Amino acid sequence: MAANPIPASNSETSHKHPLKRPKQTNNHHNDHHVRHEQPIIPGLPDHLAQLCLSLVPPALLFSVCHSWRRLIYSPDFPPFLSLYTILSSTNTQHDNNNHASSIHFFAYDPISSRWDCLPPPSDDPPLRFLLRHPSFISRNLPIQSVSVSGLLVLLAATSDNFNPALSRPLVFNPISRKWSFGPPLDTPRRWCATGTTQGIVYVASGIGSHFSTDVAKSVEKWEPQRINKDGETQNQKENSDTNNSFSGWSWKWEKVKGLKDARFSRDAVDAVGWRGKLCMVNMKGDAAKEGIVYDTQKEDWENMPKGMLAGWKGPVATMNEEVMYVVDERKGALRTYDPERDKWENIIKSERLRGAQQIAAEGGRVCVLCGGSDDGIVVVDMVSKPVRMRVIETPPGFEAVAVHILPRMSKPDAGFFPGSGSTSTSK
Repeated sequence: MAANPIPASNSETSHKHPLKRPKQTNNHHNDHHVRHEQPIIPGLPDHLAQLCLSLVPPALLFSVCHSWRRLIYSPDFPPFLSLYTILSSTNTQHDNNNHASSIHFFAYDPISSRWDCLPPPSDDPPLRFLLRHPSFISRNLPIQSVSVSGLLVLLAATSDNFNPALSRPLVFNPISRKWSFGPPLDTPRRWCATGTTQGIVYVASGIGSHFSTDVAKSVEKWEPQRINKDGETQNQKENSDTNNSFSGWSWKWEKVKGLKDARFSRDAVDAVGWRGKLCMVNMKGDAAKEGIVYDTQKEDWENMPKGMLAGWKGPVATMNEEVMYVVDERKGALRTYDPERDKWENIIKSERLRGAQQIAAEGGRVCVLCGGSDDGIVVVDMVSKPVRMRVIETPPGFEAVAVHILPRMSKPDAGFFPGSGSTSTSK
């Protein structure tokens, strides 16, 4: 991590003038004052300068000068997109001895090409996610998360006593750099379907502390309220002195029409938002599966189109909820769905995409999380012709559990790259 510049000391001056006491100054305060007074573009008011520079690619602004570099990380400047990951330690012996896994949150800044730690969530209550256990040798236990309205939301996981680890969503706002809790779920669950469409979060099926047919058939939705520039909703601001107590909040989880049976509690799956609908299958991977679609306008479930279901052979994501992508985890093929022909079209095939576990799509990029700590995260540039791929290596000693694309984190006023991280390399 690059350290902040250290101001020059006054020791040399005091040696030259031993009888004259040097004037005491607050270098940090003066440095902050100079930066604050320095115009962004000489001769223009700052608000007009920001408007002009918002039309320039952030990578160019980053390379020009320090003041513009600070500007692109300001909460008031339009944010560029970054890669957010949930990481676990590759020290499996430590996790097996302690059962509860150590989970870390990192963001990859594509402008500075480095990883930064997210501020840690509150340890009240402490997060205890069970990712590995001797009883599940061939797979990790799921930690389920979504991105919605510029927020990272953790929804479901397993605790070290095999109960649901989260009774309410854990939410991170990149602009404010703050964590908070959402409203309590009617039924905390794990091994469920989680997803978003049109800014609304959905949780479906799964199991609670024990299996229940009612829970396995139930579906809940929650619409996060609009946030202000400080990263708080109005209710959050009013309740900020109550230690994140949400008892007085007007927002809540609501029941929607349930599933016809309990077959979707077999696996932890992504419910994918697409054109006002929520699409999901009951199993991951290339195995035979069932698929259903929730129509948010009709508020009803319907069968998934046959062609969509037949090609759902790996993780699926959508770009702006308009274009749907899948990675065939066995063949390593990235495909896009054509709804007119009910058929998947090949885009690119690569060995790097084999074993894909999760994908995220935003800003003209498809990011693919593959299996293994050495595989990194594959970024497919869909804008370039032909499409291009690069691999972003995870920080040493960690492997990715989940990946999301969200607005970059704001930086403190004085900060050049706070947090811990390492420069990534591309394979």
